[in-house]
Amino acid sequence: MAPRKKDEILNAALRLLAEKGYEGLTIEGVAERSGVNKTTIYRWWPSKAALLGTALVEARALDFEVPDTGSLRDDLRALLRGLARLLTTPPAADIAVAALGAAAGNPDLAAAVKGFFADRFARELPMFGRARERGELDESADPMLIVDMLAGAVWLRVVFRQLPLDEGFTDHAVTAVLDGVGRRGDPRAGRPAQTGG
Repeated sequence: MAPRKKDEILNAALRLLAEKGYEGLTIEGVAERSGVNKTTIYRWWPSKAALLGTALVEARALDFEVPDTGSLRDDLRALLRGLARLLTTPPAADIAVAALGAAAGNPDLAAAVKGFFADRFARELPMFGRARERGELDESADPMLIVDMLAGAVWLRVVFRQLPLDEGFTDHAVTAVLDGVGRRGDPRAGRPAQTGG
């Protein structure tokens, strides 16, 4: 399939998802919106979940640049700012929320969303390799846990709590994950409170 035609199909699928949700997304609708015969679409994607799985990974609407600033802290800040933009700017915000919401009740779509997150993490992983080479990150650190805590904080704040992200949110989140949340200079920070006399 010609790359331009494929892009038109994938973008049409994501636009329909944003407008009508997963239930309203149909191969027929994608065919009409993209100007491509539905038999052609079915030849490449046997279901709308399969089509959406490809669209989530390959379409430009959710594309992102993995930062390489020379510092893990700055890379993570830039990564979070990009995620925050994605989740607060239509149509990407509508696409992401619709896909995530629909995946909870649909095993085929859940597999597609899992593929999307696996692709994202595979692209982000080199940041942590560079950080280890620079001596910024211990070998025992778990990159997926770091990404999950940071990205999860943005998803929770924006999508579930529906609160705005203030200017300093990403900086505070990165600091909390990389440095911890205890008081600096207090040797008891992070330890249970002492009781008794």
